[in-house]
Amino acid sequence: MTCDVQMPKMNGIEFIRRLFPQYSLPVIVVSTVSDAVFDAMKAGAVDFVSKPDPKINRSNDAFIKELIVKIKAAANAKIVNANDMNASNKLWNLAPMQKGIKKKVIAIGASTGGTEAVFNLLKSLPTCIPGIVIVQHIPPVFSRMFAERLNNTLPFMVKEAETGDYIDTGKVFIAPGDRHMRIRKIGSRYKIECFEADKVNSHCPSVDVLFESVAKQAGSDAIGIILTGMGYDGAKGLLSMRRKGARTIGQDEKSCVVYGMPKVAFDIGAVEKQTSLSNMPQVIYDMLTEKA
Repeated sequence: MTCDVQMPKMNGIEFIRRLFPQYSLPVIVVSTVSDAVFDAMKAGAVDFVSKPDPKINRSNDAFIKELIVKIKAAANAKIVNANDMNASNKLWNLAPMQKGIKKKVIAIGASTGGTEAVFNLLKSLPTCIPGIVIVQHIPPVFSRMFAERLNNTLPFMVKEAETGDYIDTGKVFIAPGDRHMRIRKIGSRYKIECFEADKVNSHCPSVDVLFESVAKQAGSDAIGIILTGMGYDGAKGLLSMRRKGARTIGQDEKSCVVYGMPKVAFDIGAVEKQTSLSNMPQVIYDMLTEKA
């Protein structure tokens, strides 16, 4: 089903909330540029498409092409139980972390269903873990809105990444919706570079571009995580990370909206540990404190 946000008598978000108790089917939200799409995703929509808008160079053809791709992805999507998405509110034993962690970067890649997966993962992590860089397949402008929304609801400092940003503890960076993101080692720290280039695996930003740079620049200093999404972007990059000594995690099929990217990564041997989204914070903690 496709659903607008602005509708007569009842808006799309309320409609989705009332729909799912009776009919569990994938919904794609069609919306103007607004952070209301994230409310729709929270209500249960699997993805969104922005309407044509000349102000942001958004043509009718681009809209139709993207809608077709999203419908195909939604055909393979499932409505995930909230219990499979929400991590437990466990009390973290921060002592091992405060003594020093060897890892310095956590790199995350996600696509369809990823905005809610990223939020649910981050809200269960302490701010004393290494800095986090995220490629979420998301259009321009929405990437900034997504970062601002996370910044307003999480204890982390979250922002849309810019060239020159340093990856430090307590900070989360979201790749811009129209630029690739990579990291570069400067002394003992890691700096972000955002740049325009052709799409990789049909995406810009691409998860593979980020993961390959993390493999090359950070090696065993990193943890790589691949979350829900259609296609195969990120699988080869995650394998490169694992081969360079990074720890790697993949989301399991049950908790994925679309078990595409994590499945490909798992099948080629890129995933060291496959787990549910709800258990992922524990796996991250164990890897950071070298208990796993």
